[in-house]
Amino acid sequence: MKAPIIALLALAAGAAAPSLALAHVVAAPGEAKAGSYSAVAFRVGHACAAGDATLKVRVEVPDAVASARPQPKPGWTIAVEKDGDKVTAVTWTGRLPDDQFDDFALLMKLPAQPGSLVFPTIQTCEKGESQWTEIPDHERPGEKLTRPAPTVRLTPAATDQAPAMPDMPGMKH
Repeated sequence: MKAPIIALLALAAGAAAPSLALAHVVAAPGEAKAGSYSAVAFRVGHACAAGDATLKVRVEVPDAVASARPQPKPGWTIAVEKDGDKVTAVTWTGRLPDDQFDDFALLMKLPAQPGSLVFPTIQTCEKGESQWTEIPDHERPGEKLTRPAPTVRLTPAATDQAPAMPDMPGMKH
């Protein structure tokens, strides 16, 4: 009885291994308050292929983001693409070995409306590139994407309401 269970566990582990190898670029944190300033890191967990170093990370900034400033990284150069005064994309160029991970951060003024912001990201490596640009289709919830774009979910901002004044004789509110 132990042999079939062990074989089943080994098969399950083998099936899970490819999904671990296909980890992707993610936004951390994946949630922020609408209308706030927020620092979001785009975490690169691995190279495009085993043994392949990452040389560039390009993050597209959604139109709804009012402003974006990249965080400098020692050993990396930064190129900022703009349309007028508005940042449309940021590219970090350097070298990230396959056996390491790193974060590429932006400080952004987020839109006031709750919802999701999608940041298409291209990771360029020595032997190719990975385009993390797939956007979920709201008509097909739960659909598995092979190269999902990093996403930040915007939650409603807390409203600052003044406490109600107690009824006081002779006072008009």
